[in-house]
Amino acid sequence: MLLLALCLICAAYGLIAIWSATLYTNNPARYIIIQLIGIALGVGGYVVITVIDLDIFADHWKWLYAASAALFLLLIFAGQGDETTGNKAWLRLGSIGIQPTEIIKLAFIIVMAKHMVYLKTRRELNSFASVAQLALHFILMFGVIIVITRDLGSALVYFFIFAIMMFMIGVRIYWFIIGFAAIAAMIPLAWTFFLQDYQKNRILAPYDPSIDPDNTGVNWQTHQAEIAIGSGQLTGTGLGEGTQTQSGATFGQHTDFIFAVIGEELGMIGCCLVLVLLMAVVIRCVQIGLRSGDSLSALVCFGVAASVVFQTIENVAMCVGIAPVVGITLPFFSYGGSSVASTFMAMGLVSGVRYRPKPVKYRFY
Repeated sequence: MLLLALCLICAAYGLIAIWSATLYTNNPARYIIIQLIGIALGVGGYVVITVIDLDIFADHWKWLYAASAALFLLLIFAGQGDETTGNKAWLRLGSIGIQPTEIIKLAFIIVMAKHMVYLKTRRELNSFASVAQLALHFILMFGVIIVITRDLGSALVYFFIFAIMMFMIGVRIYWFIIGFAAIAAMIPLAWTFFLQDYQKNRILAPYDPSIDPDNTGVNWQTHQAEIAIGSGQLTGTGLGEGTQTQSGATFGQHTDFIFAVIGEELGMIGCCLVLVLLMAVVIRCVQIGLRSGDSLSALVCFGVAASVVFQTIENVAMCVGIAPVVGITLPFFSYGGSSVASTFMAMGLVSGVRYRPKPVKYRFY
């Protein structure tokens, strides 16, 4: 109940920010209604997932990946781009958009945890064969996301989840060094043969002012967000009173740049409250994982916590101009029915770990 309460407080705070961010539009109520529907579906999913034993999900991992494959196939044939990110990561049902990678992320966390626990209990986890299996498992998922959806933001979330779970299961540091060295060696190849010029400029823009000195091109979104956050100062201009927000100057201000709206209208105090609430959610997830009593449950909790941590850091860094704009939502706060619903469902996995009976040998803890 504590975790659910924290999530609901975050979602309510997000609704207030979304309402203010969309006041300048002709129909702000539409955004609130869709977000409320997403929250309602998410809370329902939270409850259902809580009462289903995690082992049931893990034992049916083949069905989880089959469902993931089906969603990816739908994206191949019916995937559409998003106006704020430019990727092909959405399925449209009329005016309703669904982002399958958000739902697939839950299956990825469960199945990856199942794979890691299997190798730890029945194989030598730190052998080359085991680490190679886990790496190929991740690379397959990462590659599919990049090729089908072109959604770098989602792919990076998956990478961070994988890295944290690998560390927590006990993979040795030298494997991380080898892995990061391999990634570093491939960067020049990817930079030369795979990335387009506009993608290179987007990556370099936060660190090279000469790319967009007038802030009218690739830096436009970030520059407007910086103006909004800076003008809010300590206490903000007040809800519905932000010059940048109420003119709609920041593109995607109700989605990826909702933090800029909070910064302008609620100030540094409002921004700090966002970070404190999300940190409380993460701490609760980690706490439940540490007390879970089994590796599978702990890994799922750490994977969910890692997702929230990375999305928060990347989103905030993007809004203040110290990270490239990759199109990534702020958990619970950004507008998006599928995003908020899937985040609540992910928290349901953690809640289920807390809810389920503990193994007898761990109950005295």
